[in-house]
Amino acid sequence: MQAVVTGCAGFIGSHVTEQLLATGWSVLGIDCFSPTYDTSTRRSLIGGLSKHPEFEFIEGDVNDIDLLPHVADADVVFHLAARPGVRASWVDFSNVSRANILATQRVLDAVAVHPSTRLVFASSSSVYGRAAAYPTTESDPLAPISPYGVTKAACESLVGAYVSQMDIDVVSLRYFTVYGPRQRSDMAFTKWIRAALASNPVTVYGDGTAVRDFTFVDDIVDATIAVAAADLSGHEIFNVAGGSPTTVNEVLGLIERLVERPLILEHTPKALGDPDRTGGTTDRLRAATNWAPMWTVEDGLAEQVAWVKGTGRT
Repeated sequence: MQAVVTGCAGFIGSHVTEQLLATGWSVLGIDCFSPTYDTSTRRSLIGGLSKHPEFEFIEGDVNDIDLLPHVADADVVFHLAARPGVRASWVDFSNVSRANILATQRVLDAVAVHPSTRLVFASSSSVYGRAAAYPTTESDPLAPISPYGVTKAACESLVGAYVSQMDIDVVSLRYFTVYGPRQRSDMAFTKWIRAALASNPVTVYGDGTAVRDFTFVDDIVDATIAVAAADLSGHEIFNVAGGSPTTVNEVLGLIERLVERPLILEHTPKALGDPDRTGGTTDRLRAATNWAPMWTVEDGLAEQVAWVKGTGRT
């Protein structure tokens, strides 16, 4: 099997690429090293992946590369490239829109020429905003409350338009709050763990009562690859969630126990675009692929703490 992975040097993309290679796939990875986050780390990851004989890398922006010849031989395109970050999207909407919406349209254009190629698109639970019910189902209305969430909802609408008019199969996966080793340096768990290990203050948005359906990256990878081979057609949409909604305060308590020192907490006002609660049902995904989350938040956090310690960047 041959795959194209956009965003192959990113947090989720690098894990997906590694797992594909480990299970016998050939992978063409595409990524650019914009200076928005962790450039040296992402370049190092590509250096490691490039040692595999079945991996080829193209450096460049999805908006600029001629995708057609690369998609032609692919069984599956995993479109994981994006400009992430709810908070950053408020101040950089032009670039977020280009990286998320316009890039997705270019991928769809390429896949439409090769309809035998399945597209797996990384969406987000941010499309729900303040959801009407919990756990949220895929049929619940979309009401994003951040520019980032708006771009992901727009991407899903683009997918729906293409599928309605062209003979292509696309799976959109709504990821819920992904964490684990290689999590970006601007994301909460990485920042909190590094601050805790260095005995620095831990900055917390809000009072810590917000609830998130935290999902370990290995579970995300398993779901992402599972839908590639599932018997699906048209535009299928699935939640990918950890299944154990947890408060921020509970996570902070787990980190405190794992680093074996008290945390110095500094609370700041809740950030724009952050809902008070997220939580998704994964019944549809389980029925389609037999996937189920395997990692508890405590076990996943232990893996992330070990990774942060191992990087020597505390």
